Amino acid sequence: MDALAGLLGGPRARGAFLLRVVLDPPWSVRVQDRAALAVVAVARGAAWAIPEGADPVEVRAGDVLVVRGPEAYTVADAPTTPPQVIIHPDERCTTLYGEDLSVAMDRGVRTWGNTAEGESVMLVGTYQSAGEISERLLRALPPLLVLRRDEWDSPLVPLLATEISKDDQGQSAVLDRLLDLLLIALLRAWFARAESTPGWFRAQADPVVGRALRMLHNHPAHPWTVAALAGRVGVSRAAFARRFTELVGEPPMAYLTSWRLALAADLLREPEATLGAVARQVGYGSPFALSAAFKRVRGVSPQEYRAAVSA
Repeated sequence: MDALAGLLGGPRARGAFLLRVVLDPPWSVRVQDRAALAVVAVARGAAWAIPEGADPVEVRAGDVLVVRGPEAYTVADAPTTPPQVIIHPDERCTTLYGEDLSVAMDRGVRTWGNTAEGESVMLVGTYQSAGEISERLLRALPPLLVLRRDEWDSPLVPLLATEISKDDQGQSAVLDRLLDLLLIALLRAWFARAESTPGWFRAQADPVVGRALRMLHNHPAHPWTVAALAGRVGVSRAAFARRFTELVGEPPMAYLTSWRLALAADLLREPEATLGAVARQVGYGSPFALSAAFKRVRGVSPQEYRAAVSA
């Protein structure tokens, strides 16, 4: 397992919010739903993404936008068009004055907009809570990233466009998986070319550190030491520790601790997972040991973390 697969292999879309948005200008939608992550694929026309406190970014047909929450942002036909619609955390849309627009903007199955056939058409998928996607992955992303049409090649956007307005049996499960696949494809393409790629992603290409990372990811519960890892990859302990720290950005045991606790945080989101079972899966000898490490790093106990996530 590589790092990206590990981060995407746990939490995932469950009944994700997916919508086909059809709009004629002038239009401007302020999104303040506090979602963890949103994916916006432009199927026709163009749009401007306007993040809080940053410059507007134009996206055109074939481009895909990924927005990291929970900060608000605006999507409009032009940077100068004032917001007309507000999207709230409960998927409720209103005017600026609070008037409900759910019925007025409804255009059929998972279709929403101010017209039936719009100049601009976007496919929007939203991971509503941080529980659907790893926090470690979210921290690695910029607030807003754009992949241009000529920067990646994938059949997933046309497929999502076909499936999003269907109302067949099991359609929500189909759309959840398509959204997950689209996100994986986007992140893989972006990490492969971004200048600010996280160290753990770049280091996977290194013949020494990459092997060590895969061992840590595949077997987080193993009682690893720096000497044991160095022996497995065939270099001295000092050379391994230096090389790992230079490429990843933190020492091997610090990385292992953060990886274990990230996995624990994801596992704690599952209601049926006991603290003892989580501790064993991530390499802590007892629930007490996991609780102590979790509180030291995250500032809250596993029970407090789970209660906050549930709330």
